[in-house]
Amino acid sequence: MTDKIRIDVWSDIACPWCYIGKRNLETGLRVAADDEDAPQVEITYHSFELSPDTPVDFDGDELDFLSGHKGMPREKVEEMLGNVTRVAADAGLDYRFDLLQHTNTVKAHELLHFAKAEGAQHAMEERLMAAYFTEGRHVGRVDDLVELAVEVGLDGDAVREALESERHLPDVRADQAQAQAYGIQGVPFFVIDGTYGVSGAQPPEAFAQIARQVWAEKTA
Repeated sequence: MTDKIRIDVWSDIACPWCYIGKRNLETGLRVAADDEDAPQVEITYHSFELSPDTPVDFDGDELDFLSGHKGMPREKVEEMLGNVTRVAADAGLDYRFDLLQHTNTVKAHELLHFAKAEGAQHAMEERLMAAYFTEGRHVGRVDDLVELAVEVGLDGDAVREALESERHLPDVRADQAQAQAYGIQGVPFFVIDGTYGVSGAQPPEAFAQIARQVWAEKTA
């Protein structure tokens, strides 16, 4: 029996292109799943903080953050967000930057590692990104993260203990160290079967193509 293709994804909850890349990867793999010899795939998400110095409760909206962080005029930021919103819509995502609450994401990454240990990483990743980009939910505070974790079936008390004790912070740091070792400077970044690196939110057909290619190599 051939092992599954491993897809390791470095991403940040607060990265709009990461959610688009996630959805395009899923769409591409669904297309490839219709093949007679469909690629068998296992996806694991890894932590990457785009702005680790961001406060948990940022005073301002996304325009304020990006214009300050990137030093861009607000008009240019509005244009950029409009473009991202259109690309997200093509991927089936309804981005609401007018509702978005910018925050530090390290606790969200700790939660993802907790969820991974419970076999619920994919559900938690989806819930966090949807909450952040489409619902305007806060994803930086322990109380809010516990609520979101309970929504995907995790035990709230266990989640709270894990987050308050920072039990999974070393796992977050290990992911970040691995990203540095790979030379990853931006996300999303996909490592396919430990061999191929794919940067950015590629279209679904690109993900379908590489899955088919790697699967053909594994099963040859």
